[in-house]
Amino acid sequence: MIEADLVLDDGRTLHFYDQGPSDDGSLPVFWLHGTPNIGRPPEPLFADAARLGLRWLGYDRPGYGGSTPHEGRNVASAAHDVVRIADRLGIDRFAVMGHSGGGPHALACAALLPERVLAVASMAGLAPFDAEGLDWFAGMRPSGAAGLRAARAGRAAKAAHEAAHPEFDRALFTEADWVALAGPWSWFDSVVGPALINGPGGLVDDDVAYVTPWGFDCGQITRPVLLLHGGQDRMVPSSHGEWLARHCPAAALWLQPEDGHLSILSAAPRALAWLREHAVP
Repeated sequence: MIEADLVLDDGRTLHFYDQGPSDDGSLPVFWLHGTPNIGRPPEPLFADAARLGLRWLGYDRPGYGGSTPHEGRNVASAAHDVVRIADRLGIDRFAVMGHSGGGPHALACAALLPERVLAVASMAGLAPFDAEGLDWFAGMRPSGAAGLRAARAGRAAKAAHEAAHPEFDRALFTEADWVALAGPWSWFDSVVGPALINGPGGLVDDDVAYVTPWGFDCGQITRPVLLLHGGQDRMVPSSHGEWLARHCPAAALWLQPEDGHLSILSAAPRALAWLREHAVP
């Protein structure tokens, strides 16, 4: 794994990761991380990526890990950051995969970088807050909904909410999720802790971005989109994935009725194969 920093024109730093083959036959795949994580690509998928000839890339979103905060960032901001990293590495075309909070950011790349993004996979991702016809909070655990409602009231209110509720609600995860965390996806322990070591600023900015205008329309996505969602997801209900499937052109939805927010990652190897198949110029 190569780690490096990219200093942008506005003085901000993006900390990024590069893992895997860089030969002409490899497919670069940007991993867009969830909330709160750093952007190190997912080790449980390294063997599958190697088998498929994929090159993992990732970065810490502003305010996390080694990336400096970006005041007022929205979901669309990810497209600017991703393309700058791709340019730094001399990468023209690439695929994008996001989990949880990384899902909306992956869709942003697909919508705003149609000449660069070949295909996108979003797992357990949110729909836009202004999604017409969607009861956005329905099906969320009360603790998760409360945090996002606080974000709707603004950054100060969200920061105050985090200070008042520092403990994670274990009921946000299903039994299947806890089984996944006890197995290969215990990897999350290595990316959650570093994301919060300097405080919850990145988490606060993420949640505010989710409940304010994203800066793009999902309907403008022209590249192939794969949506994966667990029917038992208590953090991001499957109704979000179903809404996105109806509003993203050329979208395919893999709904796994018994999976939760993390156990849906059991389908990630198949999603990587789908990306390899559909990421064509």
